[in-house]
Amino acid sequence: MSPLSENNRLSVFSGSANIPLAQEVARYLGMDVGPMVRKQFADGELYIQIQESIRGCDVYLIQPCCHPVNDHLMELLIMIDACRRASARQITAVIPYYAYGRADRKTAGRESITAKLVANLITEAGAQRVLAMDLHSAQIQGYFDIPFDHVYGSPVLLDYLTNKQLSDLVVVSPDVGGVARARAFAKKLNGAPLAIIDKRRQAHNVAEVLNLIGDVQGKTAVLVDDMIDTAGTILEGARLLKKEGARQVYACATHAVFSGLAIDRLSSGMLEEVIVTNTIPVPEEKRFEQLKVISVANLIGEAIWRIHDDTSVSSMFR
Repeated sequence: MSPLSENNRLSVFSGSANIPLAQEVARYLGMDVGPMVRKQFADGELYIQIQESIRGCDVYLIQPCCHPVNDHLMELLIMIDACRRASARQITAVIPYYAYGRADRKTAGRESITAKLVANLITEAGAQRVLAMDLHSAQIQGYFDIPFDHVYGSPVLLDYLTNKQLSDLVVVSPDVGGVARARAFAKKLNGAPLAIIDKRRQAHNVAEVLNLIGDVQGKTAVLVDDMIDTAGTILEGARLLKKEGARQVYACATHAVFSGLAIDRLSSGMLEEVIVTNTIPVPEEKRFEQLKVISVANLIGEAIWRIHDDTSVSSMFR
């Protein structure tokens, strides 16, 4: 165990979802990822054993709940339970990608609010604090009755775009729901102008009509979202922006979910670059020429250190 851990009783453990990210975070903190046995029984049940004493420690469990979502979520819950039973002083679930966040309210009858259900599961398992990155909806923080720190991947994305020195930038929200995110992004890009794509379905089984609010003629458009899943929205948006005269189109998102036809759509030539972070690991078979993956390890590591040192996390984004 490193001197940092011994003096400050800080331990970092990783689930199986994104071990390289956890190792990067631990290096930033000047320590190693804690040893842990992780096994799976023949029927799929998971077994977790912490292999060092964490009695009285502040433990940080790093686990994005990405594909396979249910396995990784269950693994996180078991890790929390193992640490609670090992007498950890405080257990913080570090969730770079929060699963089930899209169902955050009832939009029709007889449906579940899975974002709240997952919050209940994490709390009941024994987590005493949560650190998450770029929630699909900020209101999810209110589903927890324990301290919740919400950090953003935008600083590393903004640094990358700023270093590229792109001219005539316009930040574009791919839908009305993402306007607040895109506006904040535009403000930090020297007050770049904002455009919004408005999607409307006229009737069932009728194609969506896309309207653009704002001017992109001759400009470099940057589509900003929290995640890219099947990339349908991003591709439609890029086509519309090109049709409306955008010179180039970039896509930025924190979470590279990349499901279904995402890779074919993103590598179709409509986008100059697709810029994402490593909250979710991107395997070699899902990488393509236009993809740029930026690490958020230092950002998460700094947030962990500030939580442990009882200093402000929110001040990181001022």
